[in-house]
Amino acid sequence: MTDPANPPAGPGAPATITIKPKGPYLIRGEVTLYDTEGNVVVPPPAKTPGLIKLCSCGQSGTRPFCDGTHNKC
Repeated sequence: MTDPANPPAGPGAPATITIKPKGPYLIRGEVTLYDTEGNVVVPPPAKTPGLIKLCSCGQSGTRPFCDGTHNKC
C-alpha cells in the first residue's frame, strides 16, 4: 500500500494532491498550471524535483505558490 503522505512520483505516475493541515497543497507528478487567461504558469524552482506547493492560506507573496507565510499566521 502507498503511503498517502508521500505518494509515488515520476514519469508515468499519476499526479497526486496532498492537503497539509495548516500548510500548502502538495502536488506531485507531471501537471501543467494555467492562469485564468489560459497562459501556462511556471512554478518556481523546487527543492524537491516534481513537487509543486500551492498556497492554501491566501497570504503568500508568490501566489498561487506557497512561500511559507502560513508559518507566520
